[in-house]
Amino acid sequence: MPTILNGRDLAASLRAELKNKVAELNLTPRLGVILVGDDPASHLYVALKEKAAKEVGIGVEKILLPNSAAKEDIIAKVEFFNNRPDIHGILIQLPLPPQLNEHEIISAMNPEKDADGFHPHNLTNLQNNQTAVIPGVTAGIIKLIELSGQTLAQKQACLIVNSDEFALPLKKLLQDRVAKVNIIHTPEPKDLQVADIVVVALGQPQIIKGEFIKDGAVLIDVGTTKVNGKVMGDVDATSLANRDVYLTPVPGGVGPMTVVMLLWNVYHLARQLAEKTV
Repeated sequence: MPTILNGRDLAASLRAELKNKVAELNLTPRLGVILVGDDPASHLYVALKEKAAKEVGIGVEKILLPNSAAKEDIIAKVEFFNNRPDIHGILIQLPLPPQLNEHEIISAMNPEKDADGFHPHNLTNLQNNQTAVIPGVTAGIIKLIELSGQTLAQKQACLIVNSDEFALPLKKLLQDRVAKVNIIHTPEPKDLQVADIVVVALGQPQIIKGEFIKDGAVLIDVGTTKVNGKVMGDVDATSLANRDVYLTPVPGGVGPMTVVMLLWNVYHLARQLAEKTV
């Protein structure tokens, strides 16, 4: 039977710790959020982030823009937050509408206010071990892997992804901890059978079957797809019912951890500003 890596419980513990940290600051950390379009999932994710931020004492200011918003209008709002000393972190909710260039808009952010850690400057610094701003989803995945209690040295990790931009920060942090990291875009039995850690983020429901997973493996399921009104992950959990593995649930695994690690980033950014002004 799988050992469930409960992201909700871990996130609740981290929020409680963060609430105490925020209370010790001599300012209220504030997050500026830019949400473009009417995608229901994006609005839900932002609402969850707002709720968690309120719980830990972080303020949120949200700007809503229509799906038709021009690049120049969005960048103007980014600059608005860039120039606000009371805004310590900026979040551009992804994905943006398809006609927009995400890289260009993210690059307009002040990297010192990049709460999500996706600014090119911060991604480069991460590769060079020079930044404390780690993408929330990446940091959350690492925390969940560590929750398994497994010794990571000399282990092999397999990242099954449809986005190298997502995979590269995770690859870097895993390489600091394990022997080998393999990035693939299509799950292959030969890769899964040797992997001690499997992270899957394809958005293809139940594509990962238990028959190809080795005993003792840690499976981190990032995929979320709604099928007939039910949210499903990329891992076929039922095929692992009698297996000795570690598994994140969907929902309740990576999602809550992504939110809380984003808020930890806002705290770190606010603290850095406070230290500069002392």
